[in-house]
Amino acid sequence: MSSIDIRLVGITDLDTDCVVNAANSRLAMGSGVCGAIFRSAGVRKLTEACDAIGGCPTGKAVITPGFDLKAKYIVHTVGPVWQGGTNNEPANLYSCYKESLDRAKENGCHSIGFPLISSGIFGYPKAKAWEAALSACRDWIAENPDYDMDIVFAVLDKDILEMGKNIAGMSKTGW
Repeated sequence: MSSIDIRLVGITDLDTDCVVNAANSRLAMGSGVCGAIFRSAGVRKLTEACDAIGGCPTGKAVITPGFDLKAKYIVHTVGPVWQGGTNNEPANLYSCYKESLDRAKENGCHSIGFPLISSGIFGYPKAKAWEAALSACRDWIAENPDYDMDIVFAVLDKDILEMGKNIAGMSKTGW
Protein backbone atom coordinates (compact mmCIF):
# COMPACT_ATOMS: atom_id res chain seq x y z
CA MET A 1 0.00 0.00 0.00
CA SER A 2 1.38 3.39 -0.99
CA SER A 3 1.82 6.18 1.53
CA ILE A 4 2.79 9.83 1.89
CA ASP A 5 4.70 11.17 4.88
CA ILE A 6 6.35 14.48 5.76
CA ARG A 7 9.41 14.39 8.00
CA LEU A 8 11.79 16.83 9.62
CA VAL A 9 14.97 15.37 8.09
CA GLY A 10 17.64 16.21 5.54
CA ILE A 11 16.99 14.59 2.18
CA THR A 12 20.47 13.05 2.07
CA ASP A 13 19.73 11.24 5.34
CA LEU A 14 16.68 9.41 3.97
CA ASP A 15 16.86 5.65 3.57
CA THR A 16 14.69 5.55 0.44
CA ASP A 17 15.30 3.80 -2.89
CA CYS A 18 15.73 7.18 -4.53
CA VAL A 19 15.83 10.85 -3.64
CA VAL A 20 14.79 13.79 -5.77
CA ASN A 21 17.15 16.63 -6.57
CA ALA A 22 15.62 20.06 -7.12
CA ALA A 23 17.88 20.60 -10.12
CA ASN A 24 18.66 23.40 -12.51
CA SER A 25 18.20 22.84 -16.24
CA ARG A 26 21.95 22.29 -16.78
CA LEU A 27 21.97 19.58 -14.08
CA ALA A 28 24.93 21.40 -12.55
CA MET A 29 25.73 21.51 -8.85
CA GLY A 30 23.82 24.32 -7.21
CA SER A 31 23.05 25.46 -3.71
CA GLY A 32 20.46 24.27 -1.19
CA VAL A 33 19.06 20.79 -1.76
CA CYS A 34 20.99 20.42 -5.01
CA GLY A 35 24.33 21.24 -3.38
CA ALA A 36 23.68 18.92 -0.45
CA ILE A 37 22.83 16.03 -2.78
CA PHE A 38 25.92 16.60 -4.93
CA ARG A 39 28.22 16.78 -1.90
CA SER A 40 26.74 13.65 -0.31
CA ALA A 41 26.66 11.63 -3.54
CA GLY A 42 30.17 12.67 -4.58
CA VAL A 43 30.60 15.83 -6.61
CA ARG A 44 32.87 14.41 -9.31
CA LYS A 45 30.86 11.24 -9.96
CA LEU A 46 27.49 12.97 -9.97
CA THR A 47 28.76 15.84 -12.14
CA GLU A 48 30.06 13.34 -14.71
CA ALA A 49 26.73 11.47 -14.74
CA CYS A 50 24.74 14.70 -15.11
CA ASP A 51 27.08 16.04 -17.80
CA ALA A 52 26.52 12.82 -19.78
CA ILE A 53 22.76 13.47 -19.71
CA GLY A 54 23.30 17.05 -20.82
CA GLY A 55 20.35 18.84 -19.23
CA CYS A 56 16.68 18.64 -18.37
CA PRO A 57 13.78 20.98 -19.22
CA THR A 58 11.46 22.47 -16.62
CA GLY A 59 8.78 20.02 -15.48
CA LYS A 60 10.69 16.94 -16.64
CA ALA A 61 12.85 14.44 -14.74
CA VAL A 62 15.93 12.30 -15.40
CA ILE A 63 17.68 9.72 -13.23
CA THR A 64 21.26 8.92 -12.23
CA PRO A 65 22.85 6.50 -9.80
CA GLY A 66 22.92 7.63 -6.17
CA PHE A 67 26.67 7.00 -5.86
CA ASP A 68 27.66 7.63 -2.21
CA LEU A 69 24.10 8.29 -0.96
CA LYS A 70 22.04 5.71 0.91
CA ALA A 71 19.60 5.97 -2.01
CA LYS A 72 20.34 3.82 -5.05
CA TYR A 73 19.14 6.55 -7.44
CA ILE A 74 18.79 10.31 -7.72
CA VAL A 75 15.92 11.68 -9.77
CA HIS A 76 16.73 15.18 -11.02
CA THR A 77 13.77 17.41 -11.78
CA VAL A 78 13.68 21.05 -12.78
CA GLY A 79 11.01 23.04 -11.03
CA PRO A 80 9.63 26.32 -12.30
CA VAL A 81 10.82 29.71 -11.15
CA TRP A 82 7.82 31.53 -9.64
CA GLN A 83 6.71 34.41 -11.87
CA GLY A 84 3.33 35.11 -10.30
CA GLY A 85 1.65 31.86 -11.31
CA THR A 86 0.68 32.90 -14.83
CA ASN A 87 3.61 31.33 -16.70
CA ASN A 88 2.51 27.68 -16.44
CA GLU A 89 4.24 27.32 -13.06
CA PRO A 90 1.49 25.19 -11.42
CA ALA A 91 1.40 22.69 -14.31
CA ASN A 92 5.19 22.49 -14.47
CA LEU A 93 5.54 21.94 -10.73
CA TYR A 94 2.82 19.26 -10.76
CA SER A 95 4.67 17.60 -13.65
CA CYS A 96 7.94 17.55 -11.67
CA TYR A 97 6.40 15.26 -9.07
CA LYS A 98 4.60 12.98 -11.54
CA GLU A 99 7.68 12.67 -13.77
CA SER A 100 9.89 11.93 -10.76
CA LEU A 101 7.55 9.19 -9.59
CA ASP A 102 7.48 7.76 -13.12
CA ARG A 103 11.31 7.63 -13.27
CA ALA A 104 11.37 5.95 -9.85
CA LYS A 105 8.82 3.33 -10.90
CA GLU A 106 10.65 2.67 -14.20
CA ASN A 107 13.74 1.84 -12.14
CA GLY A 108 11.97 -0.46 -9.67
CA CYS A 109 11.96 1.95 -6.74
CA HIS A 110 9.28 1.59 -4.07
CA SER A 111 10.29 4.55 -1.91
CA ILE A 112 11.16 8.10 -2.87
CA GLY A 113 12.28 11.18 -0.97
CA PHE A 114 11.23 14.63 -2.17
CA PRO A 115 12.20 18.14 -1.16
CA LEU A 116 9.53 20.84 -1.53
CA ILE A 117 10.51 21.61 -5.14
CA SER A 118 10.82 25.25 -6.28
CA SER A 119 10.03 26.65 -2.82
CA GLY A 120 13.58 27.86 -2.08
CA ILE A 121 15.53 30.17 -4.36
CA PHE A 122 13.01 29.59 -7.19
CA GLY A 123 10.52 31.55 -5.05
CA TYR A 124 7.41 29.37 -5.34
CA PRO A 125 5.03 30.24 -2.47
CA LYS A 126 5.29 27.41 0.04
CA ALA A 127 1.55 26.78 0.51
CA LYS A 128 1.02 26.63 -3.25
CA ALA A 129 4.08 24.37 -3.59
CA TRP A 130 2.61 21.98 -0.99
CA GLU A 131 -0.74 21.93 -2.80
CA ALA A 132 0.90 21.03 -6.13
CA ALA A 133 3.18 18.43 -4.53
CA LEU A 134 0.49 16.65 -2.58
CA SER A 135 -2.01 16.77 -5.43
CA ALA A 136 0.50 15.28 -7.90
CA CYS A 137 1.57 12.54 -5.50
CA ARG A 138 -1.98 11.59 -4.58
CA ASP A 139 -2.97 11.54 -8.26
CA TRP A 140 0.03 9.37 -9.11
CA ILE A 141 -0.88 6.88 -6.38
CA ALA A 142 -4.47 6.77 -7.65
CA GLU A 143 -3.24 6.19 -11.22
CA ASN A 144 -0.87 3.40 -10.11
CA PRO A 145 -3.03 1.35 -7.71
CA ASP A 146 -1.05 -1.86 -8.22
CA TYR A 147 2.35 -0.29 -7.48
CA ASP A 148 3.41 0.41 -3.90
CA MET A 149 5.33 3.64 -3.40
CA ASP A 150 6.29 5.17 -0.07
CA ILE A 151 6.62 8.91 -0.62
CA VAL A 152 8.53 10.95 1.94
CA PHE A 153 8.87 14.73 1.95
CA ALA A 154 12.06 15.82 3.69
CA VAL A 155 11.94 19.32 5.17
CA LEU A 156 14.31 21.13 7.51
CA ASP A 157 11.93 23.66 9.04
CA LYS A 158 9.20 22.90 11.61
CA ASP A 159 6.87 25.59 10.23
CA ILE A 160 7.13 24.14 6.71
CA LEU A 161 6.57 20.67 8.14
CA GLU A 162 3.41 21.80 9.96
CA MET A 163 2.19 23.72 6.90
CA GLY A 164 2.56 20.59 4.77
CA LYS A 165 0.81 18.38 7.30
CA ASN A 166 -2.05 20.87 7.64
CA ILE A 167 -2.51 21.17 3.87
CA ALA A 168 -2.36 17.38 3.56
CA GLY A 169 -4.87 16.91 6.37
CA MET A 170 -2.36 14.68 8.14
CA SER A 171 -2.26 13.77 11.77
CA LYS A 172 1.09 14.05 13.52
CA THR A 173 1.91 10.46 12.49
CA GLY A 174 1.24 10.47 8.74
CA TRP A 175 -1.37 10.12 6.03
